[in-house]
Amino acid sequence: MTTETLAASDSVVAPEENSSQVRIQLSTRHPDISLTENQGPIVVNTNFGRYALSTLVNTLLQSEKPIPFEFLINGTNLRTSLDEYLTANGISSETTLAVEYVRAVIPPLYLASFEHDDWVSSVDVLSETSPAGKWAGSAGSKSAGQERILSGSYDGLLRVWNMSSDILATCPSAGNGGHTASVKAAKFISPTQLASSGLDRTIRTWKYSEDSEGFSASIMPQLELYGHKGSVDSIAVHQPSNRILSASTDHSVGLWSTKKSGGPAAPASLIPSATSRTAKRRKVGPAVSTPQRGPLSMLKSHTAPVSDTLFAPNDHTVAYSASWDHGLKTWDLPNEACVDTRVTSHPLLSLAALTSLNLLAAGTSARHITLIDPRASATSVSALTLRGHSNAVVTLAADPESAYGLVSGSHDGTCRTWDVRSTRSEKDGRIGESMYRIERESAKGKRISPAGEGAKVFGVCWDKNVGIVSAGEDKRVQINQGKGVIGNAPS
Repeated sequence: MTTETLAASDSVVAPEENSSQVRIQLSTRHPDISLTENQGPIVVNTNFGRYALSTLVNTLLQSEKPIPFEFLINGTNLRTSLDEYLTANGISSETTLAVEYVRAVIPPLYLASFEHDDWVSSVDVLSETSPAGKWAGSAGSKSAGQERILSGSYDGLLRVWNMSSDILATCPSAGNGGHTASVKAAKFISPTQLASSGLDRTIRTWKYSEDSEGFSASIMPQLELYGHKGSVDSIAVHQPSNRILSASTDHSVGLWSTKKSGGPAAPASLIPSATSRTAKRRKVGPAVSTPQRGPLSMLKSHTAPVSDTLFAPNDHTVAYSASWDHGLKTWDLPNEACVDTRVTSHPLLSLAALTSLNLLAAGTSARHITLIDPRASATSVSALTLRGHSNAVVTLAADPESAYGLVSGSHDGTCRTWDVRSTRSEKDGRIGESMYRIERESAKGKRISPAGEGAKVFGVCWDKNVGIVSAGEDKRVQINQGKGVIGNAPS
């Protein structure tokens, strides 16, 4: 097809007088919304933005019902007019722009809240598509509508919820084998095992079991893991290798076994009860005794509290840790060695992996998110900076459906979703902009300061089936729509 020129008579968008024009080549990777194969370049006015381009594509598709579209140029979401894009990127209007279009994303609408008695520090999901569900396969993973939500609270308790906001199980209190201080992190290891950590300097594993109807359940102590000398603020789990990673305010990263037979004896000096200093087990009730174990290794290299840690997505023998010392460290776990350190400009408070992009997202005390390439071949520390929050970014989770998506939780009282292709140029380089801002439903209609007092977000999880699940200072777990929030091109 020969080059087409879009004019006012096309009844799409009337051009402004004296506006310049540019050739664009439209394409999509989605067959159901693709144009004819021989569609050539189209000349459009440079004042066109997303709305005008979306109208154009719908006209060319002869859509019965308009479809909202997003547009990408050189892998970056178009957030301005074509003219502004050309100017910002130093591109001549004589250039033919390759413009990819995808269906517009869906706002993360509010779905539900689960109320607690105290602040909620951490949240995790068990579903067919969650890590624990995938590791379990068909043996115990939860089908759609039967998912489970795990919450950890400042009251020292773990709770497992169904999707109807019913509490199925609550862990024992301190006197019966539970945490003796606030819980800071909680994870599903499998459909039958949980892990948690907290201000009492311990990591604990729990046996989780449900009745045959799934209407009630129990959480029973399995292991108490001692080794840290400060609060354990974050954990990561890897069920196939029976391993747990921990991040502590004592400046260290711990590596632990989830099995009683897999770990060494607990350090006697760290066991709180004097009567237990020479014992391997602590009696917690008439029929309950909890084995106590120590770490497989304690990784020491950070010079300030370690805020977060995770296993490398494709290699469980490699770990990453983020710290208040501004550093992101890479660890060789079998050799207990720090093999790489990336130093940033600010304290790092949270981590998430964007696996397909070979990037780590690190939330900072300076209100932004830094994307870091941890590979030894990377020539710069920061690949991209995401800005939008007004307080520290303390929790992150990757979009389970899009290679480019991320959700962040902040002490400003909000979560934000990000598409790392949505950027703009500034004097300091490329800056990412958030797609959507998710407020705490409990704060709707109230004036929340930039400090987020009363509404701080402490934890977030993004599950393909359940959605964006966040935990906060408002004593609630909040669920927002998660599907289709970030556009994703098919592989």
